[in-house]
Amino acid sequence: MFAPVKYLLYLKHFQNKTKLASHITDLKSKDYSVGFVPTMGALHNGHLSLVKNGLEENDVVVVSIFVNPTQFDNKDDLIKYPRTLEADIALLETISDQKIIVYAPTAEDLYGDQVESQSFSFDGLENEMEGAFRPGHFDGVGTVVKRLFEIVKPDSAYFGEKDFQQLQIIKKLVELHGLPVNVVGCPIHRADDGLAMSSRNARLTPEHRKAAPFIYKTLTSAKIKFGTKSAKNVTDWVTKQFENQALLDLEYFIIADEATLKPTKRKSTKKSYRAFIAVYAGDIRLIDNIALN
Repeated sequence: MFAPVKYLLYLKHFQNKTKLASHITDLKSKDYSVGFVPTMGALHNGHLSLVKNGLEENDVVVVSIFVNPTQFDNKDDLIKYPRTLEADIALLETISDQKIIVYAPTAEDLYGDQVESQSFSFDGLENEMEGAFRPGHFDGVGTVVKRLFEIVKPDSAYFGEKDFQQLQIIKKLVELHGLPVNVVGCPIHRADDGLAMSSRNARLTPEHRKAAPFIYKTLTSAKIKFGTKSAKNVTDWVTKQFENQALLDLEYFIIADEATLKPTKRKSTKKSYRAFIAVYAGDIRLIDNIALN
């Protein structure tokens, strides 16, 4: 059970899916539109930007706060993932204490007795990039998001483009399972120095935090080079840049078709491309991406 939350003034907070579903049914009977922002907590301004987008387009927004065990391939990462429910609720109340509903379930409430993933096929989207380096990750994502959609029954759900592969997979999940949800992708929210907002940033050492903006700096340079160079030339250049970074270890840099997420070899004016990157700053794994055309 969660400790008592002392910041709850007006903001509604549910831990039980049945009570939440009943409340949402009541709202929808009054023709309220419902937006949804699924999170794992440790909220930051990137999450808040998603909630604000939802509030602009809906009467109420449900924010789920749940550290989903089925999408962690690294159990140590699951243990260390920050859990800051009171601070998260306090942050949400700075936006709206009337129009936001928090759903912070236990694993038992969400999954029942068996906390395990379904197996999904997302037309191959799950096999690229993060899927190749984190086997089973998107089965976990698909499982929890599908369950949350079935409980919340949102009209629209909001996801950040920082996890662009996840965004595309959620869109495919909705398509393949006929879920009546409008999936909205929202721009990446960045710190002033360009680092993409992430809950993991709080775990960076001061030295690694100072080095991390190099990731986005390299992406912006890669975008410029892609205008005149081949994907292979740009990839080779990026790889070389990280050879000189003592505090950052490049896991992958891939230029891919936005629609299929498959690495590109030849450019086409008929396709949209995006560069994807994963970097270790110490033991903290950071991802980012940028549209190229």
